Amino acid sequence: MPIPILDEHNLRQLSVRERLDKCASILKTSTDESLRWDAVWLTGEIAETIDKDDPIFEEVADLMGWILENDDNGVVKHEACYQIAARNMRNKIPDLIHTALYDKSIIAKHEAIESLGLMRALESKELISKALKDPVYDVRETAAFVMKRLNRIEKFTGTERQYKPSDII
Repeated sequence: MPIPILDEHNLRQLSVRERLDKCASILKTSTDESLRWDAVWLTGEIAETIDKDDPIFEEVADLMGWILENDDNGVVKHEACYQIAARNMRNKIPDLIHTALYDKSIIAKHEAIESLGLMRALESKELISKALKDPVYDVRETAAFVMKRLNRIEKFTGTERQYKPSDII
């Protein structure tokens, strides 16, 4: 299966440190949102290949949080939300909640809420429920879906909240 990410600068060939630094530079300086989107994905791949206890994992998570706070493109933020969920960056749950409730981008709000559901963020149900009153129908619909799913998960699994990111990739 071909990899959907365009890596015209061969960033995958760099060391993890060089790759992260280059992706961070692209994300913080490029005006090309398609290039930034690819950099989000390439950064997320780093988290998949290292141990969660490696300090670089935390740097990747922090960069995803930076994107949610600073990028001006909803599609790029959407991808950061996905990467947070796919790599189970649980310390970024507050960033997802903030995006879900306050971001100007509908697509970013939607993906933040969906990511919270994928991560089984049961502790966030009360905050997610606030999105049920969002002025945008699609955001409300996503919040309702995720709330139903979290309620089902809670009944089925009790306190089991963890999942393997590879289950959703």
